[in-house]
Amino acid sequence: MSELRFDGRVAVVTGAGRGLGRAYARLLAARGASVVVNDLGGTAEGEGSDVGPAQAVVAEITDAGGAAVADTNDVSTTAGAEAIIATAIATYGRIDILVNNAGIMRWAGLPDIDVDNLRAHLDVHLVGSFNTTLAAWPHFVEQGYGRVVLTTSTGTLGLPNNLSYAAAKGGTIGLARSAKLAGAEHNILVNLIAPAAMTRLGGGSDDEAPAAEGMPTMPSSAAAPMVAYLAHEDCPVSGEIYTAGAGRFARVFIASTDGYVADGEPTVEDVASHWAAINDETDYYVPADLMDWSAHYLAHQFRVPDHIGPE
Repeated sequence: MSELRFDGRVAVVTGAGRGLGRAYARLLAARGASVVVNDLGGTAEGEGSDVGPAQAVVAEITDAGGAAVADTNDVSTTAGAEAIIATAIATYGRIDILVNNAGIMRWAGLPDIDVDNLRAHLDVHLVGSFNTTLAAWPHFVEQGYGRVVLTTSTGTLGLPNNLSYAAAKGGTIGLARSAKLAGAEHNILVNLIAPAAMTRLGGGSDDEAPAAEGMPTMPSSAAAPMVAYLAHEDCPVSGEIYTAGAGRFARVFIASTDGYVADGEPTVEDVASHWAAINDETDYYVPADLMDWSAHYLAHQFRVPDHIGPE
């Protein structure tokens, strides 16, 4: 296979001053993309700002012969997101790729968590991804091309003291699944990455440091190839979730069991007595969208009975 490159493409990577975002920006630039390295430069909890992280990554890219510009606007505000996309247009004349990676982490769970904790996560992870995607969308439509990579997390599967982060990351799945439908006729693909890396949000301090004895090796660079492929013109899918890290790549998907169909008016006892069939994963299916799920789920309502038809 020939090398997959991004020559002539312009990418915006949010949260690119450290960890995963830095790895994404560096790989895209190494493969020929011009990159807007966006990072507010705050703490892992989302406090404060610092121009240093974004500028440091730009220096790494340009020293290696690549093209990059730093941006320190805040994705959680409409004005900030519009400014990030405007940086790409003003500097490079276009935008082809948007990688929404910016995030925060404030560990908390029930019953001690408060609504401010939830709002802080939603503002960055979900609203921030919405803001930048909305700002980039008209440019994608006009040129008939765009690639968006949103960040979800396997944390949505459940983890103590991780409620707000998981809720926000779950929201990005719904955002991507709806955006893929809007983008289909414009050659705009929208996918999700659930990265596995020991970044500062994931409990590490420096993901480039060697793994401690007995611990898995999980550098940010190991997740970057999947993001690059999802951002490439050859990407064949939209609305999908992929996990990447530690040398493994896999698809994560939302599925439904075939379930149980009641004969007549259903009762609570019907649910209880057919619990095994409701949960049987033997014939699960993966719906492409809501209408696909509805057609499958309600198929029994429109099925022609066997005894009806010509003799």
